[in-house]
Amino acid sequence: MNELAVQLNATLEDSCAYPFLSEVGKRMYFPKGIVAQSDEAKEKAKRYNATVGLATSHGEPFYLSDIYSSFKDGVFKPSQIFSYAPGGGDKELRALWKADMEAKNPSLKGKKTSTPIVTGGLTHTISLIAQLFVSPGDEVVCPDLFWDNYDLIFTDLAGARLKLFRFYDENGHFNVGGMKEALMGTCGSTARIILNFPNNPTGYTPSKEEALAIVEAIKSVADTGKKVLVISDDAYFGLFFEDSTEKESLFAYLADAHENIFAVKGDAATKEEMVWGFRIGFITYASKNFTDEHIDALQKKTLGAIRCTVSNCDRPGQSLLLKAMKAGKTREEDKAALFEEMQKRYSAVHKAVSRHSDDTVLAPYPFNSGYFMAFDTKGHDAEELRKHLLDKYQIGAINIMGRTLRLAYCSVELEGLDDVVDTVYKAAGELWS
Repeated sequence: MNELAVQLNATLEDSCAYPFLSEVGKRMYFPKGIVAQSDEAKEKAKRYNATVGLATSHGEPFYLSDIYSSFKDGVFKPSQIFSYAPGGGDKELRALWKADMEAKNPSLKGKKTSTPIVTGGLTHTISLIAQLFVSPGDEVVCPDLFWDNYDLIFTDLAGARLKLFRFYDENGHFNVGGMKEALMGTCGSTARIILNFPNNPTGYTPSKEEALAIVEAIKSVADTGKKVLVISDDAYFGLFFEDSTEKESLFAYLADAHENIFAVKGDAATKEEMVWGFRIGFITYASKNFTDEHIDALQKKTLGAIRCTVSNCDRPGQSLLLKAMKAGKTREEDKAALFEEMQKRYSAVHKAVSRHSDDTVLAPYPFNSGYFMAFDTKGHDAEELRKHLLDKYQIGAINIMGRTLRLAYCSVELEGLDDVVDTVYKAAGELWS
């Protein structure tokens, strides 16, 4: 094992993160190679800098004029578009994202967290977590309604298995008791769980009371001595449409909740800043007794994992996002307009579904946030319904594990939502009534 990895492991050994390190995680480190030496040269090589494999002229990279001419004159230097991004991401962007995260999550005030590291999107964030903290044979607790990429990442990539519990309880609320039972039932002295709110595929976020109950349940598991890794997948953070819905990430409450809880937040500019194709995500760490040294060691292992996969993340996207966050004239107005439109579509879908409350073929899952709502097909094949909608009515929907049909109302114009919902019920009746 590399000596740098050995040193990082020694630093983490007395932290609650250490028991979660996979064999890959234990071996991971950020090398003092080309990237590290180049960073050092940026500070000291005032005469000549012959470190970076980047063709330059007069301090700026060469570029294709056909690409650079697509940007407005004088807004970006060539280096802000064509150069490599720093390892871990643009430092100013990372600091701004952290400040924004704390503003949106007031409960984080005064709590020690890492500075978010830039990833290649939220999928990359979760993949990094699996690479570093999940080993073959581990169990990852997860509600039974989940984004299908979890299976690919945790099961097929990491060699672990998903330990599922029922998402809703008998009252249609988040199943806190089932979650706790699943955590307590994990093998060994550690437990891993991933929670995604607003949820994909259901569009559900716990209420304030439910969120506190979730935190208390996780703390009670930690009280037994079991160490708990809690991954907060906040892909759709901020799209909360009801007053009763919890508006903060669970990460904000878990960041210093217990010395046996290791909290990791995955979020992204993808939906929060409406830059779906930029592929800019973030990963942030926290735990009650983390020291600066613990956080630094975790960040270096994460940087190593990024270095040996994508090397570094998208530079033009980071520059564009940074400019919008620092000096965007209509950023807040544009985001507010999106929220207002999504809230209208959410309300329209709720009304449309309520008109079919007597239907016995489909049952909508409770939803209150995000981009989606979904139907329980009540034992019928959701794939059959998906194909019927597509072939007969030219309506696209998503089959989730053969028993759930997901509608993304975010991508349907407001005036079309009544028709979509009514047709889904009609098609289901044609197949199964």
